[in-house]
Amino acid sequence: MTRRETMTHEEIRALAVEKLLQVAPDIDPDQLDPAVPLRGQYDFDSMDFLNFAIALGREFQMDIPEKDYAELQNLDGAVDYLARNIGDSASGE
Repeated sequence: MTRRETMTHEEIRALAVEKLLQVAPDIDPDQLDPAVPLRGQYDFDSMDFLNFAIALGREFQMDIPEKDYAELQNLDGAVDYLARNIGDSASGE
């Protein structure tokens, strides 16, 4: 079992926010509503979203298929998606 497989939701959230801030440094994490789509809260365009998805994939060492991008539209969804798929990615499933 890898370290990533034992991460808590809060640890995953912290890394996801870190990746989000790399893509959109103007976002105030304290003002971020994790349940609202990022595009609805900020000037977060399709390229920002793609860069966010790529950054998450790299950070969590997983391929995130385009069909799953809808699950990354808000922070809560991204954290849940990552938590569900970290083990699958590590085991090659």
